[in-house]
Amino acid sequence: MDASGQCMIVARRLNGMGGTNLLTKISLVAPSDREDIQLPANSKAVRAVCVRPCSRLALLACLGKKLSVVSTESNNTILTYDLPAPAWSCSWDIDSSHYVYTGLQNGMVLAFDMRQTRTPLESRSGLSCNPVHTVISVSPDSLLSSGTRTLLTASQIGMCEWNIGTSEERPYLIPESEKQGVCISLAHSGSDDIVASFRPKIEMSADMAVSPTPSISSMGVEGCHIFYKRSGSRCYQKTGSLQAQVDSIRLPKSSIINKQNPMFVSANEVTSDLILHDVSNLTVVQRLKTSKSQHIWDVKCTGIRNSCVLGCLSGDIVNRD
Repeated sequence: MDASGQCMIVARRLNGMGGTNLLTKISLVAPSDREDIQLPANSKAVRAVCVRPCSRLALLACLGKKLSVVSTESNNTILTYDLPAPAWSCSWDIDSSHYVYTGLQNGMVLAFDMRQTRTPLESRSGLSCNPVHTVISVSPDSLLSSGTRTLLTASQIGMCEWNIGTSEERPYLIPESEKQGVCISLAHSGSDDIVASFRPKIEMSADMAVSPTPSISSMGVEGCHIFYKRSGSRCYQKTGSLQAQVDSIRLPKSSIINKQNPMFVSANEVTSDLILHDVSNLTVVQRLKTSKSQHIWDVKCTGIRNSCVLGCLSGDIVNRD
């Protein structure tokens, strides 16, 4: 969601074989007001959209091996990077407007300086070849050298911390996160609250396909949400956990509403409810109903005019609360 432009940015594909992938701006003030934004050729599906606050700029991670910056004011693509593999996630730097990051399908993480429009500043290999489905820029530890930028990422193996701009070549795997199952979602409050979501690992025989086929339908399985506090570089304290009904195949999104009492927002895949938990005591604050026949694809929140707006993409329906 673009708070400065007071609009939601939705990535979608037009119906039909070879349908065009594009962005649609939906006004938060007048939801019937919509505009389409065309994307560069060969972008393919948009895997992630990240809006930089107060800039009217959106960062797009695309499966066509592209990382693009789009102006939501002019509806034009400002910059596009060619990548070595499909992009699965992206993030703006938490402090600087110049730096952007992307997580790739092959497990790599790339850092770019938008003032240099050709090659990445850094290209790092992960601990596995699993797709990096979430990348988040967080505040670096004050004890680290000047110019260091810190990232949190999530892939199937768990959560990792990366320090960009240092001699470190490998990420740091957050202890215990690799023992919870398959990490499917990661939410960060912008301060020190982190929630990682997991589903059980499924042992597959050698003759089974690695990726689910389109004929396999997802369903709810018993998973969990693990709550952490981050106090510095490589310092993470587990503060609690909750059992949850999570998707058996997809990688659902979750979010943290950053307010005086932060709330964690996630989907119950059996009831199709959005559930809001108080992060401090893990109690349920509210349940929001969505269309039960539709999967919940994404959840985002932003602050507008001293209030919090929560957006949910359910099937082809956009909800706002």
